[in-house]
Amino acid sequence: MDPITIIGAGLAGCEAAWQIAKRGGEVILYEMKPEFYSPAHRSPFFAELVCSNSFKSESIENASGILKEEMRQLESLILKVAKETKVPAGDSLAVDREIFSKEITQVLENLKNVEVIRQEVTSIPKEGITIIATGPLTSEALSQEIQKLTGTCHLFFYDAISPIVTADSINFQKAFKFSRYGKGGEDYVNCPMDKEKYYQFVEALNGAEKVPTRHFEKRHLFEGCLPIEEMASRGKDTLAHGPLKPVGLIDPKTGRQPFAVVQLRQEDRFETLFNLVGFQTRLKHEEQKRVFRMIPGLEHAEFVRLGSTHRNTFIDSPRWLRESLQMKDHPDLFLAGQITGVEGYMESTAMGLLSGINAHRYTKGMAPVVPPRTTAMGALIYYITHSITLPFQPMNINFGLFPPLSGKSRGREKRLLLAERALKELGSWKERSEG
Repeated sequence: MDPITIIGAGLAGCEAAWQIAKRGGEVILYEMKPEFYSPAHRSPFFAELVCSNSFKSESIENASGILKEEMRQLESLILKVAKETKVPAGDSLAVDREIFSKEITQVLENLKNVEVIRQEVTSIPKEGITIIATGPLTSEALSQEIQKLTGTCHLFFYDAISPIVTADSINFQKAFKFSRYGKGGEDYVNCPMDKEKYYQFVEALNGAEKVPTRHFEKRHLFEGCLPIEEMASRGKDTLAHGPLKPVGLIDPKTGRQPFAVVQLRQEDRFETLFNLVGFQTRLKHEEQKRVFRMIPGLEHAEFVRLGSTHRNTFIDSPRWLRESLQMKDHPDLFLAGQITGVEGYMESTAMGLLSGINAHRYTKGMAPVVPPRTTAMGALIYYITHSITLPFQPMNINFGLFPPLSGKSRGREKRLLLAERALKELGSWKERSEG
């Protein structure tokens, strides 16, 4: 049986390789780093996290929590290592990104049936089964190859990276540690703002100099990951009702809820680095330092990483992709990760998991398996292959993608019922997927 070729060792590619290998299949895994790096990547290790270090909530009261539980039951490598390298983040799963990537790399490089080739792939193999898992930063050469297959231009949007500061440079005479509503202990650093400081900050954001969009690039901003200055431009109170929402946070120095709060989340196990939650940005680097040091507690912040922007590439999946994640006109070619039109770390990993399962089944002449639409994975698959939104736009997992329940349940009861249904129906699908 010929090996399956996987192009890209990000979250999706690594998960696909693992799912194939643990079923006894052979894999050739291509990764262009360290020979070539995209504008956003810096590490030579697999599964590099270039944006947040958080995989979101683990609670099954959240759609992201249901997705994680489904992936746990399917023995996801990415989820397993994430839990082994986690750092405090309330009810969210956040990791030490360097240790996480190193462990993923080590596991795959030590598998006997996975051959790793550190080389850029510039064309799609004409023979054999291939999984393209090149992610949101697919190289120009390979993008052109994919475009030849689809016969149309890719859609793309801009995703922005949040800055990271050192813990030692945070002024805890003004900032305080606390999780919203007290959940998870003192996992977040909170920088409170009164009304005057908040409006001064918003004014500075709106007046700050941004990195210009190049003439050949058309901007499409993903609503789930908007730059902080983009949100500020939509109204002076937008941030106070969004990422700077103070609800559930009481400043122990005043005993009152602040007008707005900037939260910072731990980046590493040793609690030496913190990222600014929700502070994706397109501001120029010097402007970031100037404006973000207006935040109380960050007046002398030491930035170890500043925000930046990069292009995210994805195909028009409703037109070109089967539910099995095979190209409709090219069944030997599978896609995985963000290039399919999902958004988010776990969502991308889930598409790698499913493409790996189905690519392996395809080598054995078995029919593909697709999770029920009532599961989180099935809901994502259904969205990316059946969306009627024009133009097609990426999507995170959310309860709005699940088929509705019968009855009139609402709120927490409804969320728990959706979770119960999803996890119950995953069981029978799992049995069919293990061939």
